[in-house]
Amino acid sequence: MKVLIATDKPFAKVAVDGIRKEIEAAGFELALLEKYTEKQQLLDAVADANAIIIRSDIIDAEVIAAAKQLKIVVRAGAGYDNVDLEAATAAGVCVMNTPGQNSNAVAELVFGLLVFAVRNFYNGTSGTELMGKKLGIHAYGNVGRNVARIAKGFGMELYAFDAFCSADVIEKDGVKALSSVEELYSVSDIVSLHIPATAETKQSINAALLGRMPKGAVLVNTARKEVINEAEILGFMESCPDFKYVTDIVPGNDAEMKEKVGGRYFTTPKKMGAQTSEANINAGIAAAKQIVDFIKNGSERFRVNK
Repeated sequence: MKVLIATDKPFAKVAVDGIRKEIEAAGFELALLEKYTEKQQLLDAVADANAIIIRSDIIDAEVIAAAKQLKIVVRAGAGYDNVDLEAATAAGVCVMNTPGQNSNAVAELVFGLLVFAVRNFYNGTSGTELMGKKLGIHAYGNVGRNVARIAKGFGMELYAFDAFCSADVIEKDGVKALSSVEELYSVSDIVSLHIPATAETKQSINAALLGRMPKGAVLVNTARKEVINEAEILGFMESCPDFKYVTDIVPGNDAEMKEKVGGRYFTTPKKMGAQTSEANINAGIAAAKQIVDFIKNGSERFRVNK
């Protein structure tokens, strides 16, 4: 049984060592493809792989077709829109993610971005504090729950909306559950996005929704680029000079955003949410354990395709 780690952006060595320990203890072979520069290198490497561990690497229909022995792909991380789920299902390949392993890292970044934003990007002028502010958590999954945990330390008022999470689960954490996304934006001084990119959510964060937020509002996006209506957020920020947007996902209109609303907009150079040593290690080892459990015991606990 051959397990391939295919990572354009490699895991840390300690993570690879941990993965190797799990895979070889199960009696499987581990192969590495790191820092590859051509898709053909990936196509060649998957030819005899039974399992693949990836990060943000693209596993499309062509890759799946080239992997004749493939049984499972695990995305070391929460998001999995870089894997063609339909092609995987058609080929009888199980696709999993590793939910929760990056959650604290993403949640901590939210507050790094937030403090930066409310202190006016450290430009020397007087900013505001997070204490007493109303924080809206848009989606109450693993990251959202960690955001709530950290926000309590700042003394914030907490609200959340999640169409798939019961109010009881939210409110047992001391967070006020709201009944609609519109209500969430209407009451929140700050909204932190944690929704996936789906047919329902793509382009859903638009001017009409942001227009419900109070004066001096802040939007933090550590979720997905696709959920933002980029043209509308720029237009909204031009018409609402006290609104701020901070993200770790470079928008398609980044240059225009910097030019027109640069004093109230910030993006990191690349996706940074899961970029910690701890998250890197946790997600990689979790992926290895899930592969072993799937192959040896048939466990599909974290399967994301049908």
